[in-house]
Amino acid sequence: MHAVHTARARACTADARIIDTQDDYPEYTGPLSLDELIIEVERRRDEFDAVSHVPRDMIAKMKRAGIFRASTPKRFGGDALPPPQFLAMLERIAIVDGSTAWVAAFGSANTYLASLPVETQARLYASGPDQVFAGGLYPLQPAERAPGGYLVSGQWRFASGCKGADWIGVGIGGAPGKLGDANAGKPFTAVFPASEVEIVDNWNVVGMQGTGSHDLRLKNKFVDEQWTFVRGGVPLIDEPLYRYPAVAYQAQVHAAVNLGLARAALDLLAGMSGVTKTTTGAPRLADRAYYRSDLAQAEANLRSARAFFFESAQTSWRTIMAGDPVSPSEANLLRLSATHAAHTCAEVVMQAYKLAGIGAIYRESRMQRMVRDSIVVTQHAFLGEGTYDASGALFVGIAPVTPYP
Repeated sequence: MHAVHTARARACTADARIIDTQDDYPEYTGPLSLDELIIEVERRRDEFDAVSHVPRDMIAKMKRAGIFRASTPKRFGGDALPPPQFLAMLERIAIVDGSTAWVAAFGSANTYLASLPVETQARLYASGPDQVFAGGLYPLQPAERAPGGYLVSGQWRFASGCKGADWIGVGIGGAPGKLGDANAGKPFTAVFPASEVEIVDNWNVVGMQGTGSHDLRLKNKFVDEQWTFVRGGVPLIDEPLYRYPAVAYQAQVHAAVNLGLARAALDLLAGMSGVTKTTTGAPRLADRAYYRSDLAQAEANLRSARAFFFESAQTSWRTIMAGDPVSPSEANLLRLSATHAAHTCAEVVMQAYKLAGIGAIYRESRMQRMVRDSIVVTQHAFLGEGTYDASGALFVGIAPVTPYP
């Protein structure tokens, strides 16, 4: 199936780029193409699921492929890629493994760090542009004021990719002068070197096991005020990428995982169609009308969701490159298309699972893992059903009940 997956991936996205890097990991030996990275991910995805995280040697290879400089400012040696280009990269990775794509999605998280003081960012990128930022922001924990900063204590959940991170952010209570009407509902975030944060190894879930989304813990840890920012707050870097709506971008990078999973599920299903013998001796799948019809409908649903998803991203990026701000209506479409893609593609994966028959229930079948991974994507806070209500509110000209988009 590797050949099928790779062919499909190349057909629906731009050619892979070979990106140079300045990786400070000892495993770094030179640039790695996205094609080479994907082959390695496919070979090791069962390992990631078994150990409940993407190991640091693979994170190093992802750095070599340019994943974690994708949202690093150009002034610090990064690529600051256009979002549509990075989303296409994630989609390709997700075709071979959802968990790895989810961790790779945090190659976009440095857009958040653009809200740190510029001097702080210079220190953060001093060792190179390939910095991995992970975070566990909730539940927000109170922070005690201290001279020049805060004392931080507490435990936070869902820190995806934390075991491979260089820097970790945690959510703390609001600080004077930091939060106001413009930042309502946006968490105040403290950034620490990953080595200073305890990881509570407790990630045990039905899907996305390889993301390593463990809890984080700190006790009376001091953070200088210069290492705090409002997530989704005003960026202090004047480059096009940082004018793209940060929260909407995070919704998109996670939704892109389901685009890849749905593509993989339909490819896998199509590959089952020509079997000459089934468990019960019934006709092969390709000879069944319902199979052919449902496969075609699932393909149409995936392609429609994907078209809306990338059209919205490309429209907003063109707006930015023309020198204009992304309008609320455009930002609304970014969020709506991301949520629609996440849920539609989860339905496509489930439809593929049903059509695949009894063989899909076995652990050695990749189909059952794709089902479990895809439903986890729909549970992300940025992709929940509430997005539809908020989006509809903007369409009719009334205020959403929650901060949006």
